[in-house]
Amino acid sequence: MISPDELYEVIRVALTVNGAAAEKAEIQAANLVEGELRGHASHGIRRLRVLIERMRKGLIDPNVEPDLKWIAPAVLRVDGKRGFGPVVAQRAIDEAVARAEETGIALAAISNSSHIGMLAPYVESIAKRGQAALLLTTSEALVHAWGGRRATVGTNPIGIGVPSQGEPLVLDMSTASVSMGKVIDYAATGRALPDGWAVDAFGHPTSDGRAAVDGGAISPFGGPKGYALGIALEALVGVLTATAFGTHVVGTLDTELPATKGDLLICVSLERLGLQGMLPLLEQYFDEVRQTGVAAPVDIPGDRARRARGAHLTNGIRVDREVWTRALAYAEGSLAHD
Repeated sequence: MISPDELYEVIRVALTVNGAAAEKAEIQAANLVEGELRGHASHGIRRLRVLIERMRKGLIDPNVEPDLKWIAPAVLRVDGKRGFGPVVAQRAIDEAVARAEETGIALAAISNSSHIGMLAPYVESIAKRGQAALLLTTSEALVHAWGGRRATVGTNPIGIGVPSQGEPLVLDMSTASVSMGKVIDYAATGRALPDGWAVDAFGHPTSDGRAAVDGGAISPFGGPKGYALGIALEALVGVLTATAFGTHVVGTLDTELPATKGDLLICVSLERLGLQGMLPLLEQYFDEVRQTGVAAPVDIPGDRARRARGAHLTNGIRVDREVWTRALAYAEGSLAHD
């Protein structure tokens, strides 16, 4: 087990050794640690190798300042200039939250930025500032259309944060049935994929992880409804951020191509709209839902991640030995290009 503080420090040093300024390395490192704390290793330290290789090849500029321009009273256009995704996203959030306090609502359309990691920490931070938040992002095409046989739609996660009198509701979910990282893990260990996870290159449902990885595709969650939501989000984000669609979205998983995905953020100030009186009613509703559990209280979105985070802060984080060894080598400056 690795303590969160040690994990953060190794990532931070690895980024600075490879050219990132201190402030920006701190933001990116904290983002990866949050992925681990919340129980999503696919968005944690495993991402360090891709980040550093992209930095070394000039696909990420770790020290650039994003260009932010208000093109309408409540619409912010953000050119990330190939910067760290979390750095660009945080700048956009700060601007949008401040503007929403004046206008009631603010939208930020982000392009030319790197992978932003889990959506939950962003929307939770906005909700704790008294605003409702919607955060959408596109990804590489890993999901097949309903009835299709090739990957043509991104996993396209959606993040929603809503304040309440207690802890906010925090939703962070992909529109795919499972992450590609989990499929790869099953393939590597020879385990059979559960039904509904993936199809092979011919579009047939498969339990063979290797067949899913080699020419196959992940299935959308919820069948045709998940597909419809995924492609609708792809259209919405792509149009409003003027970024790529489908198989033209690249640059968050590879180490060869500039990132072409988009991020879309909407912040709504409850105070500005006079809606703070709804928060006690919302908390009451959450309590009613929690009490409907059969053997234990029902979770509201965000509850489980908060428990995982608390446990990891107390007990440490389990990190794959190979991933940890590589991170230490990056921090020591002893690892050349992969």
